[in-house]
Amino acid sequence: MTPILQQITTLYQEAYGRYKPAAQLPPIHVSFYPYIGINHTIRVRGGEIYVRLAEICRDMPLPCHRGLAYILIGKILRKKIPAGARQVYNVFIKSDAVRERAADSKRERGRKVVTSSAGSVYDLDEIFDTVNHGYFRDAIPKPALTWSARKTYRILGHHDATHDHIAISKSLDSGDVPRFVVEYVIFHEMLHIVHPTKHVNGRRYNHTAAFKRDEEKFAHFHEAEKWIERNVRRLKKQAKSG
Repeated sequence: MTPILQQITTLYQEAYGRYKPAAQLPPIHVSFYPYIGINHTIRVRGGEIYVRLAEICRDMPLPCHRGLAYILIGKILRKKIPAGARQVYNVFIKSDAVRERAADSKRERGRKVVTSSAGSVYDLDEIFDTVNHGYFRDAIPKPALTWSARKTYRILGHHDATHDHIAISKSLDSGDVPRFVVEYVIFHEMLHIVHPTKHVNGRRYNHTAAFKRDEEKFAHFHEAEKWIERNVRRLKKQAKSG
């Protein structure tokens, strides 16, 4: 075991002892793993604890590792996690430098399920061009456009800034779905390009006041919202039936 892993392991032993001072300390194994982005896992097997930390956190300061240790150990022991633990850990992972490294990791290692922009009824490329011309004066560079691999009903569209990708739910590629609904969902995802996610005091804001104001500029905004609300049960039924 390297010196840094020994130090980090000691922090997990400390956290376990603080949560369960009267219990016997189980063997704790800590390692780094090349997860995509910032992900960590902790498992109990055969009475021993196995911790895998994201490689991106290898150079994380020890006080932040201590905070993460209390978070992960508290999770498996179902204990209340001290507020200070989350705060000190968040200082590191929510910094601009680490967010950028996490985005780079996703770009290099992440995989997207990419189908095609041409559906059975609607062509996303053609609709994107129409919306781009009508609302944005052709100012938005076209990202990768695909229908989702499966039908969904909770999330009808998703913009991934890391991979420059917009996916639209396959549930909307149907003759029963008005074209203005598909246009609205694409318009919504395009607004995420115009209004990128903002980070304020460690919190993420995807739908800012400016975003919502622009969203209502869609010609059929209210009709589209009402159609989605009225048809969500039908979309759910279709998604579950495959």
